[in-house]
Amino acid sequence: MKIFSGTSNQPLARAICANVGIELGKCIVSAFPDGETFVKIEENVRGEDVFLVQSTSPPTNHHLMEMFIMMDALRRASASRITAVLPFYGYARQDRKDQPRVPITAKLVANLLVAAGASRVLTMDLHAQQIQGFFDIPVDHLYAAPVMYDYLKKKQIEDLVVVSPDVGGLKMAHAYSQVLGSGLAIVAKRRKNALEIESMTVIGEIKGQNVLMVDDLTETAGTLTTAAALLKKEGAKKIIACVSHAILNEIGIERLRKSNIDELITTDTVLRPAIEGINVSTISVAGLLGEAIKRIHSNSSVTSLFEFKGGRTS
Repeated sequence: MKIFSGTSNQPLARAICANVGIELGKCIVSAFPDGETFVKIEENVRGEDVFLVQSTSPPTNHHLMEMFIMMDALRRASASRITAVLPFYGYARQDRKDQPRVPITAKLVANLLVAAGASRVLTMDLHAQQIQGFFDIPVDHLYAAPVMYDYLKKKQIEDLVVVSPDVGGLKMAHAYSQVLGSGLAIVAKRRKNALEIESMTVIGEIKGQNVLMVDDLTETAGTLTTAAALLKKEGAKKIIACVSHAILNEIGIERLRKSNIDELITTDTVLRPAIEGINVSTISVAGLLGEAIKRIHSNSSVTSLFEFKGGRTS
């Protein structure tokens, strides 16, 4: 078995290798003067079971193309199997035709992964679970929830209510509330555009309670910060946001600095610089991904990794 990494999140790739107990595979990933990506695998992979770690975080298109080129190099070097390990699967929000004459880009990315040489996909907290059906190859879909739960359990938060900041995340919020033994509420929203929320309503009792908002990803933090303001207005005490993929841009960082959110709990699925003025707790999923890689390599069951300690996430 060999593990290689693109340039999107090498600290996570090295942490996965440390968990598995092997060295990160040696390769050169560089760019020509015109911006084209050059890849050279610097060790023998003939007949090897290869895992390629690459989050499709911004710059998304660059990281995707880099991964396709690396997989082509591995395939041409006669690797026996190539598993694409995508801690964060980009383009997942474009999973359906919600307007006339628009693409289903999540399906296109799935097709390109297979065309480039992927035999299997390992990913985490897809924005839409039906994306697994876009592939005709095996997909192992993990959840960050078990490591999140361990962290939250140690905090021992009293008077807790789990809140979904939108209707789409209700299933995830319900799973968290079941495991944590807490109440459940939801913020119903109406979106004006990609950056603005028009109106929101809280369904459930949160007055005098500590609130845990759970979501799979945030970029501009519009939903989280607007929901937090509403929850504070409705009488919530401490507000914690728990997000699997925090792909924060400048707008999102500034909104979080000014928000009512006391702590943002997230994972290292995407690489972020240190952010000042925000209380961010980053939990590593390297152990979870490393265990999945070991089980895939040995053809063992990965099912138990799909679960919370105390209940299924789906």
